[in-house]
Amino acid sequence: MYKEKRISRSELVPIRGINYHVRIWQADAAATSAGPPQARPAPSSGRRVSEPHAVGNVGVPLVLVHGWMDVSASYQFVVDALSDAFVEGRTIIAPDWRGYGKTGTLGADNFWFPDYLADLDFLLDHYAGDQPVDLVGHSMGGNVAMLYAGVRPARIRKLVNLEGFGMPATRPAQAPGRFAKWMDELKSLHRGEMALKPYKDADGVARRLMRTNPRLGQDKADWLAQHWATPDAAGQWNILGDAAHKITNAQLYRVDEVLEIYRNISAPTLAVEASDDSLGKWWQGKYTLAEYHERLKAVPQLATAVVQDAGHMLHHDQPDPLARLIENFLDPETADKA
Repeated sequence: MYKEKRISRSELVPIRGINYHVRIWQADAAATSAGPPQARPAPSSGRRVSEPHAVGNVGVPLVLVHGWMDVSASYQFVVDALSDAFVEGRTIIAPDWRGYGKTGTLGADNFWFPDYLADLDFLLDHYAGDQPVDLVGHSMGGNVAMLYAGVRPARIRKLVNLEGFGMPATRPAQAPGRFAKWMDELKSLHRGEMALKPYKDADGVARRLMRTNPRLGQDKADWLAQHWATPDAAGQWNILGDAAHKITNAQLYRVDEVLEIYRNISAPTLAVEASDDSLGKWWQGKYTLAEYHERLKAVPQLATAVVQDAGHMLHHDQPDPLARLIENFLDPETADKA
């Protein structure tokens, strides 16, 4: 099984009534066991604090946010691939979004995208105070990161978007059908028709991960399976993602609003793609890379990069080249020392 170079610790932070699981890597914590999550006091009513909480190092905090049906541990391979010069003096923070991993849901039967922005805002209050952070987001997390950076531009020093493409444009005429579909799917969820498939054992979870991503090696798949799923009392392994995440968003995706938010991003932004066109595979011409690239023109300070021999899970496929890209963009001086 894959062996971590840098061991994280876990904390549970009360955020908007939910115990948020947050994974933290620090240069001085390499020998610390991950252990059970440690509870932390609640942040103060969402207001900014004058000093960062729990960020003991002098460097800019690096915040990593994961994608749909993923977990914070997904970043382990990239964290391990970062150079010692880059990690020294930095705190690296990765939450499990609500309804994923070890983070609760408050009993929600569906999830609203703005909640991710608000959760991130509260988390940054808690861990960084007024200090700007470097923010990296993958897939859904990349979409959250892009929107958050445009809504709270002063809170982001630099931004890295890993295959956070957004969604196809919608039309107002789609609204009636979208709301109807949302309600129908809610009923299906409550009838138990949208439950996620359990697996017989951790090996079954690892095979599932490798089937979805053929580039994922057995050692990494075995390691990820232990964090992506958990056994129940009957011994079956269940994915750590709430089935309610499968429900269609009732709100239309309004590209005009998204572009206005992109135009408000003040942080230098790096948009990273994999060499495989996962966007074309998903949408079959309904939304293309060319359309995504056109949207990116709204971002004021934009750089782009492509990771070769990688698919959508590029942080699993090519963690070393991706780590170099992130380092070179976020901190060129320490990258030169690596």
